[in-house]
Amino acid sequence: MDNNQFEEIFNQYKADGEQQAHQEVQQVNPNQEQIIAVRKNEDGDIIAIKTESGRELDYVTALQEAKAGKLAHVDVFHKYGRDILRSEPDGIKENNLDQLDTF
Repeated sequence: MDNNQFEEIFNQYKADGEQQAHQEVQQVNPNQEQIIAVRKNEDGDIIAIKTESGRELDYVTALQEAKAGKLAHVDVFHKYGRDILRSEPDGIKENNLDQLDTF
């Protein structure tokens, strides 16, 4: 195989993944709320989130709710000695927490 074939296969794989990600994002568990906006401090750190129902949660409460499975399309991972809230790595830049509207 030449480099163009490798590139073509990878690009098709990536396009298929993006299409699947968009479909999965549309499927929302009725027991979960989506995050629609974030509040950041002067350093650009997310310090609070806003859900689709209008609830405003501080970062620690958002972590607790995410761990309990109450927030859609986010993960909590442990790094640097603390828990960190992040968007699911679905390949859709528009729904990344850093890309959401601010409130």
